[in-house]
Amino acid sequence: MGLASVYGIIKNHGGYVNVESKPGTGTSFMIYLPASDNQAEDEPKIDSRIHKGVETILLVDDEQMIIDVASKMLEELGYKVLAATSGKQGIDIFHNSTEKIELVILDMIMPGLSGKEAFDILRQKNPSVKVLLSSGFSLDNQAKDIMAEGCKGFIQKPFTMAELSRKLREILDNK
Repeated sequence: MGLASVYGIIKNHGGYVNVESKPGTGTSFMIYLPASDNQAEDEPKIDSRIHKGVETILLVDDEQMIIDVASKMLEELGYKVLAATSGKQGIDIFHNSTEKIELVILDMIMPGLSGKEAFDILRQKNPSVKVLLSSGFSLDNQAKDIMAEGCKGFIQKPFTMAELSRKLREILDNK
């Protein structure tokens, strides 16, 4: 998990990260989260079933580790995966692929062509493209804007195979 993902999760829970680094000694990360006065609630029942598919999915993320892990998850779920490590490469694959790409998993924050810019270009090419927005941060205003423009779903990194499979089926089965 990247530091940006960790920071986003901690910040969204009202916490902060303190970093101490000493040359020759190393770096320490201290995570502080606020205590709660509330009684812990029972966790809601979450559908942990794995939902498989056979569609072709374009995975666009600038982090190679995410590409590697998510590609393995998708392939294990039965999907054919086309991967891109930048928004521009994702657009090129989408434009030039001989495969019918049924869904695009799109990282929101990437250098160069951002997730928002890539989403806009994908929509120009195919207004009915199904896009699952992915980010290490929670659903913020930028993500909400993209959702309002027709993005079909949002998944926060890191995600489990069950969460990913459920989101994919929700989007793909909603013709």
